[in-house]
Amino acid sequence: MKTQNKTILITGGGSGIGYSIAKAFSGKGNQLILVGRNEEKLKEATAQIADAAYIVADVASEKNVRQLVQQVTSIYGGLDILVNNAGVAKQQSLVDNDSLYNNAVYEININYLSVVRLTDLLLPLLKNSKEAAIVNIQSILSYAPNATLPTYSATKAALHSYSQALRLTLQKTNPQVKVFEVFPPLVDTPLTKDYTASKLSPDEVANDIIDGLENNTYAIRNGSTKNLYQLFLQSPEAALNLLNGIEA
Repeated sequence: MKTQNKTILITGGGSGIGYSIAKAFSGKGNQLILVGRNEEKLKEATAQIADAAYIVADVASEKNVRQLVQQVTSIYGGLDILVNNAGVAKQQSLVDNDSLYNNAVYEININYLSVVRLTDLLLPLLKNSKEAAIVNIQSILSYAPNATLPTYSATKAALHSYSQALRLTLQKTNPQVKVFEVFPPLVDTPLTKDYTASKLSPDEVANDIIDGLENNTYAIRNGSTKNLYQLFLQSPEAALNLLNGIEA
C-alpha cells in the first residue's frame, strides 16, 4: 500500500517507537496525529515534526477514547492509518506478589483492551478510506513468554491472536483495510531504560514498518525476532527456553 498523503493516528506518539514512526511517515504529504497522556512529550514531539499535531488522551479511558474519536472525526473528517503503539510493561514474579492482579489489570487494559476499543471505534473511518491500515505493535514475546514479564507477554499473545482474526475478517468484509503486525525484540526506548541487554534502534523499527506497509508484509519481524520466529516454527519449547535464558 501507499504511505503518502495519509491521515495517520499514532498512540504513544510522544516518545520511543511511536515518535520514530511519526518521523518515518513525515514529509510525505501525510497528516500525523500523535496521541498520548503526557502533553509535554507530545508538544516536544510535534515541535520536531512539521506535519504533526497532537491530542492528549489516555487510551485506557473510555471517556478519553470516545472524545478522541470525536475530535478525529470533526477535525480531520477521516483516517487512513491507525498505529496502536501505546503499551506498558512490568517486570514481576507470578509467585509471592501482592500486586500481581492489579498489575495484570493495568497491562491488559492498556496493551490489549484499549486496542480493541480504539480500533472498533475508528473502524468506520478506516472503512471509508480507499486504502487503509491498522498497525499493531506486538513484541518478540507474542510468540513465547518471558517469565519476568508474564502479563506483558500474555497481552502481546492476545493482541497477536486478535490481529490475526481481525485481518481474516476484514479480508472478507472490507479488504481495503489491511492489518499489519510488528514484532520487535528489545528496543531502546524509555520503557526499556532499566534493561542492559542489546537493544534495537526505534528508528530501525519505524523504517521496517514503512517497508512492510509498502510491500504488504503483514507480519513485520525486526532484528533478532526473525531468527526467534524460525526457531519457534521448529520448536516452540526451544524458543521459550531461549527467551528465558535456559540452555538446551
